Amino acid sequence: MPKTCGVDHVGLTVSDVIASRDFFVECFGWRQVGEKPEYPAVFVSDGQVTITLWQARNSDAFNEFNRHTNVGLHHLALRVENLDSLIELFERASRWPGVKVEFGPEKMGPGPKRHAMFYEPGGVRIELDFAPPANY
Repeated sequence: MPKTCGVDHVGLTVSDVIASRDFFVECFGWRQVGEKPEYPAVFVSDGQVTITLWQARNSDAFNEFNRHTNVGLHHLALRVENLDSLIELFERASRWPGVKVEFGPEKMGPGPKRHAMFYEPGGVRIELDFAPPANY
């Protein structure tokens, strides 16, 4: 039996905590549920998961994320409820200032699962995915 019971929260270091907060709150429709101004850090949630956005120190000298060479986060995968939501949220995110698109909605492997990948304004690689029911 597992000794844990799910994810409590995910902590992400970002290059611009305000730009990342605004992206999650204004683009994704999440809520800011807390902050720690002295760090600085902001806590955002979609009601299912909470993400802590931590400001990188000395942002002039930080190393940009590289999923092939950095140990740790490869990407943050967020599920959407249907294909229309995937397409709509990806389109909204892809037009957001500072977002870098890796690829738009497509089948994951042979499908039927679909996903899209991009970098939010603070530099975190995000995947949106939709897993249709078995009879899709």
